[in-house]
Amino acid sequence: MTDRSPHRPGRGVAAALALLLAASACTGGGDQRADDVSDGAADGGTIVIASGRDVTGRSGVRQQLVDAWNEQQRRRNSGYTARLVELPGTADQQRSQLLGALQSGSSAYDVVNLDVTWVPEFAAAKAVRELDPRLVDGDVIPSVAATARWKGAVYAVPFNSDVGVLYYRKDYVRKAGVQQSDGGVRVKDWDDLKGLIETVDEAEEDDLLPAAYEKGWTTQLDAYEGLTVNGIEAFASAGERVADLVDGKGAYDGSVPRLEEGLAELRSRADGAYTFGGAQGSDEARSLADFASGRTAFLRHWPYAYGTLHQILPKGALGVAALPGKAVLGGQNLAVARNSRHRTDVVDDLVAYLTGKESERCLLEAGFAATRTSAYAKDPPMLCTVARPSPSGGPSRSGEAADQMPREPDGRPRYAAPVLLPALKAAVQRPRTQLYGVFTQVFSNELHRLFGKNPQSVGDVAKRLDETLRKALPERD
Repeated sequence: MTDRSPHRPGRGVAAALALLLAASACTGGGDQRADDVSDGAADGGTIVIASGRDVTGRSGVRQQLVDAWNEQQRRRNSGYTARLVELPGTADQQRSQLLGALQSGSSAYDVVNLDVTWVPEFAAAKAVRELDPRLVDGDVIPSVAATARWKGAVYAVPFNSDVGVLYYRKDYVRKAGVQQSDGGVRVKDWDDLKGLIETVDEAEEDDLLPAAYEKGWTTQLDAYEGLTVNGIEAFASAGERVADLVDGKGAYDGSVPRLEEGLAELRSRADGAYTFGGAQGSDEARSLADFASGRTAFLRHWPYAYGTLHQILPKGALGVAALPGKAVLGGQNLAVARNSRHRTDVVDDLVAYLTGKESERCLLEAGFAATRTSAYAKDPPMLCTVARPSPSGGPSRSGEAADQMPREPDGRPRYAAPVLLPALKAAVQRPRTQLYGVFTQVFSNELHRLFGKNPQSVGDVAKRLDETLRKALPERD
């Protein structure tokens, strides 16, 4: 067997990994400071959009779409402009900052870009107002559209979606002798994936893989939101009722037996026989870096990694497939602050523009998961003409590397229609509750007890998790 000394990537790969880590960070850092924003006038002025970091970089696709709307308003001589403000800090810090500002009565923000799990909390707190249901029309993917509603009303409009997918090293699988249909692998369930990993491991024992390789797959199992996502995917794959932990009002609706089923599935997926050892302390950035460095053959991650990984890995080395079992839905939705002093029709027009058919196509071409079915269409194609979501060849003006993402002739990422759209349609949501922040903290902390040097039993974790969730969330009526 090849010696498994610590892998140190070359300078070129290291530089690419640095870009990858920056792209996967969920922190802010835009040019416009949040506390520099001044209130706009009721008729005319600046509509402020507060958001987390755009992973497509400076002058990213979100900013380009805002610029396009501003140009439209200039031609109309409406007197309105929009400004995109990127909030600093982690996602949880951004959530606290937004909720605090909106509940305090501040009119600093007019439109807020909310994680899909925050919508119930912001709606229940009356921090955002109800929207015209027609803003979420039949073109929006049904599973994605459901994230915009709370207790029957529309409080947000899907902006960009997200869903777990399975990345894999085609070159590793090829060296292991696995026959790939249409250039890719098909894994219908976790037994299939385990079988593939065993085959790749055999190739590693025969010294057919690079020295960097260590274990079959990695994911995000540190005690944070990533573990909540992996946990819900395991629970949902174990059975529909297993993942049904809250009712329609956000009250706890679980039980110890159902928790045991979900926890057993999660533990099975994280078995040390085929799971990369660092996964138990991994987040999105670390798991991406481990995969990109060649330490593992399979990775559960989000769509935004697709373009970046194609820039890092050798040509033809990256594959992507639907995640076996159930995949969790992610993404962000645009909501309107209840305290916005601008005209409702103008703010709604901005939201409709940013989430419209062409904007969604631009978001898809930039690497986001689009929320509308039309964005994935080939005939007729919905073309992006209002933004340049990716460099067309050669280094961009910002110095970023040339676009290496495999695309269809019309600009769509090649995997979008066959892999991404079906995954979005079949995706499951995390528990919908106005106390989601409390839920995910409890859930991830308790699930992490399954791992580490002194892991607890499934039964013990299930009992403790049940007790803690009953105290943290309201009981059913």
